[in-house]
Amino acid sequence: MFRDFKHRDQDKLSRNYLKYTRLVVRDVCHHYGVKESELNFMLFAYDYEFFTLDHMSESYFYNKMKLAERIVYPLSKKEYIYKYFDKLSPKKYEDAIFAENQYTYRVRYALTQKGRMLVQKYYRKLEGDEQINVPV
Repeated sequence: MFRDFKHRDQDKLSRNYLKYTRLVVRDVCHHYGVKESELNFMLFAYDYEFFTLDHMSESYFYNKMKLAERIVYPLSKKEYIYKYFDKLSPKKYEDAIFAENQYTYRVRYALTQKGRMLVQKYYRKLEGDEQINVPV
């Protein structure tokens, strides 16, 4: 009756690791030089092989220009995102010959290996497989 808290029995809980989300975000952002918004974007984009700004702005519910300026371009400079296909590089030879305009291709972006490893580290920390080092 005079305690400050009491944990629930473990057999009544199935998963409870999301309570450490804030600590893991602080750890990863501090040690890897990314902003929280950039980390959230990489977590969202993790299951894509590649994406365009048009698609991501619709799916992520973010203005296309703001997404590019605030998240994608800074992540590209930090080498967490790269251009999977540039807008001037068609996929196939036939596309290059029969394309009416070379500017019809849109840039496709993808997470780099560095970005994918950061997302995997985030999940390992969240699930308790790696230590969380919160900056003071």
